[in-house]
Amino acid sequence: MSTAATDPDLAGDGAPPQGFIRRAMRHRAFVIGFALTGGMVLSALVSLLWTPHSPTEIIIANRLKPPTAVHWLGTDQFGRDILSMIMAGAQTSIVVGLIAVSLGGIFGLALGLWAAARRGWTEDLIMRLSDLTFAFPVILIAILLTAGWGPGITNAILALGVINIPIFARLVRGTGIAMWEREFVQAARSAGKGRVRITFEHILPNITSVVVVQATISFAIAILAEAALSYLGVGSQPPDPSWGRMLSESQNFIFLSPLIAVWPGLAIVLSVLGLNLMGDGLRDLLDPRLARQR
Repeated sequence: MSTAATDPDLAGDGAPPQGFIRRAMRHRAFVIGFALTGGMVLSALVSLLWTPHSPTEIIIANRLKPPTAVHWLGTDQFGRDILSMIMAGAQTSIVVGLIAVSLGGIFGLALGLWAAARRGWTEDLIMRLSDLTFAFPVILIAILLTAGWGPGITNAILALGVINIPIFARLVRGTGIAMWEREFVQAARSAGKGRVRITFEHILPNITSVVVVQATISFAIAILAEAALSYLGVGSQPPDPSWGRMLSESQNFIFLSPLIAVWPGLAIVLSVLGLNLMGDGLRDLLDPRLARQR
C-alpha cells in the first residue's frame, strides 16, 4: 500500500513535495546557508587544483606579513600564505565531516531501525548504551578516544564517527517508533508483510528527511570538533593544513599580527553557520506541514 495514498502529509514515501526548489529559493535561511556551505565546498575543490601559493611552503623572510596583493590574507609565523592554508584546510574539514557523519549515520541508522522494529530488551540495550554516551561531552569523548588511539586525522574521524552513532540511533529510533504506529504501517502488517520488509519499504523512506537534516547538523558539529581536536594537537598533524591547528599556532603571535587568528576562526564560524542555517532550512522545507505554510 502506498504511503502517499494513506497519508496526505507525506508525498511519495518521504520524497520532497513538489515545488521544493521554488520554496527553497524563498527560504532566506536556507539560501544563506547553502551559499556559505557552497563557498566552503568550492574552496576545497579549487584547492585540489590551485592555490595562490603552496600551503606548506615555508619562507621565513615573509613571516607575519599583512594582507598584500601577493598574499591576500597575509602570512603566518612561518611565512606560509594564509589564504592557501585556509583553502586547503577546507579539504580536511569536509573529509572529516563527511566520513565521520557517514560512519555515525550508517551504524546509527541500522541500530535505530532495529530498536524501533524489535522493541523490548533490544531497544532498551541500545538506548541505555546511547544514554551512557550522552552522559559525557562530545569533545571530551573525542579527546579520550584520540588520546588512546593516538593523534592523527584517521583516529579523529573514527572518534567522531563513534560519537555520532548514538545520536543517529536515538533519533531514528524515536522517529521510527512513531512511524510504526501509523495507519499505513498497520495496513502493511495486516497484509502479511514482515518487519524487515516494512522497515525498508515504509519506515526508512519516511524518515529519510529527518536523517538528512540531522546529518547536516552533525556535519557542522564534526567541523567544530575537528577544529578543537587539531587545536589541542590530537587531530590533523603537520604538514596537513587545518583550521584548528592554524588557531593553535597563531595564539603566540596574536598581538603581533591579530589577523592570523581571525581568518581561520572566521572560516570555522562561517562554515558552521552555513551548515546550521541549511539544516534549519531543510527541516522547514522537508516538513510537509511547514511546507504548506510557505
